[in-house]
Amino acid sequence: MSKELIRFENIVKDYDGQLVLKGINLSIEENAFVTLLGPSGSGKTTLLRILGGFLEASEGKVFFDEVEISQTPAYKREINTVFQKYALFPHMNVYENIAFGLKIKKEDKSVIPAKVEKMLRLVGLSGYEKREIDTLSGGQQQRIAIARALINEPKVLLLDEPLGALDLRLRKEMQLELKKIQKEVGITFIYVTHDQEEALTMSDEIVVLNNGEIQQIGSPSDIYNEPENEFVARFIGDSNIVPGIMLDDYAVVFDDHQFVCVDYGFEDNEPVEIVIRPEDFDIVSVAKGQLKGVVTSIIFKGVHNEITVKTDKRDYIVHTIKNFELDKEVGLFLEPEDIHVMSEMSAY
Repeated sequence: MSKELIRFENIVKDYDGQLVLKGINLSIEENAFVTLLGPSGSGKTTLLRILGGFLEASEGKVFFDEVEISQTPAYKREINTVFQKYALFPHMNVYENIAFGLKIKKEDKSVIPAKVEKMLRLVGLSGYEKREIDTLSGGQQQRIAIARALINEPKVLLLDEPLGALDLRLRKEMQLELKKIQKEVGITFIYVTHDQEEALTMSDEIVVLNNGEIQQIGSPSDIYNEPENEFVARFIGDSNIVPGIMLDDYAVVFDDHQFVCVDYGFEDNEPVEIVIRPEDFDIVSVAKGQLKGVVTSIIFKGVHNEITVKTDKRDYIVHTIKNFELDKEVGLFLEPEDIHVMSEMSAY
């Protein structure tokens, strides 16, 4: 069983009467890659800065390795941070940037070169010691910022939207690189982003925040496939969300059709919300469809087509690799595991 490394207890942050964090309770395990995910203004960066020691909570406690650290200054915490703006020193070369923290700590000069070279190998930039910072690409600068943060051997690395300034191709490459680095160094990474794909790609655990409150905590597959409320369902990928009635365990009705599902534990005839991901629809012949409709829109998305199927009740968004014609009649079919049922009370 993994050991708890960080614990937030009832963290509240108030800015001039505006609550940015509303009583956050969260536990983070050792050696995990945890992402704080949410829209702008959700409180994710504020929570990260409180952990790093750059902000003080209005209320609550922060524990690190079972020690309360709310009054511990940032430089005494075993935590380093990589920001979106990498804050590298332009007057220093790569070697000097990475070695800076060790020199501040008055590390034995004889061991610094070996430690710098180890970090450069880790981030894939061996041989770059003498390069000037302004000659490096954005991705290379980010790797140097990570190496500089890791050379001090922190127990936790905080990453505040570090990929935001990179182009799409490089961002995708660095997502995989960051996950690889985290596994190699074996420490806790806490990553802040508003990008759902980044969170799903890299994380062991995702904490979804909105309006200063935690909406859901879980693995990427849990967050995507089993959203706990409407906010999470809409924020994490595309969703069709429709009202229905839970007849009994494993039986739900929506759009005048009864479906078998995998959900249970609801009251008989309880009003519910149904979440269906666009890629979970199978498009079949009209005769085989559980729902029937007409294709009213087709948008090419590169890896798939996004089509709108208009039924008697509503429009459904469907992702498919097949080609369809406008105004074509089709059937929609769902397997039981493709239907996720939420309590109507959980709709955000």
